[in-house]
Amino acid sequence: MSFLDKAKDAVKKAVDSQGEKIGEGLDKAGDLVDDKTGGKYSDNIDEGVDKAKDALDGLDGSDDDI
Repeated sequence: MSFLDKAKDAVKKAVDSQGEKIGEGLDKAGDLVDDKTGGKYSDNIDEGVDKAKDALDGLDGSDDDI
């Protein structure tokens, strides 16, 4: 097993066990940025957070939503 395969497996395990917390962190980061920009880019921020969460879902290999 190559280094990259081992790294991918490690990421998948982390996402499987901590995916919900990672998703909550993404929400908090989005809220912070939205607050700092005065809500000017809310739609863009929400879209970015949603895309990041979708990518996170794809990493764990399951169909569960975060």
